[in-house]
Amino acid sequence: MARVVAPSTLMDDSSFRLMSTAFEEGGPIPSRFTCDGEDVSPDLTWDGAPDETAAFALIVEDPDARGFVHWLAFDLTGSASGGLAEGVSTSPDAPPQGTNDFGRLGWAGPCPPSGEHRYVFTLLALDEVLGLTGAPRADELRAATDGHVLAEATLTARYRREG
Repeated sequence: MARVVAPSTLMDDSSFRLMSTAFEEGGPIPSRFTCDGEDVSPDLTWDGAPDETAAFALIVEDPDARGFVHWLAFDLTGSASGGLAEGVSTSPDAPPQGTNDFGRLGWAGPCPPSGEHRYVFTLLALDEVLGLTGAPRADELRAATDGHVLAEATLTARYRREG
């Protein structure tokens, strides 16, 4: 279920960007980051976040599988720019993470049953630290961000399994 944010609550500035060295916007995600490879989380970097950003939340989902969630991370340190290293999801340095739709904590890479799917990485700049406990699911994370989103940046990758 998509969270609706009133346009007036979002920063009207396209300078907030989310990027990865692993793939370009709209490009294929390498199999190393999928169930067919090492299934490690890709690196992500961002810049241009609003000055008022206190924290970030990350949601990675597959809109071609009814919003199937692959990764949730939250309470990432708020700053104008930053990033997550490749493989951070399983690192001791991982940010707080939620339960994905595979029922696991952290990253679970693309593994589409058929055809090509899109994977949308959405980074939300928030006006406060959420302070969630445990391993929340996507609906709990989205509910906690309601009314606190200053801006959002997205990055989309594609993946099709061979064979």
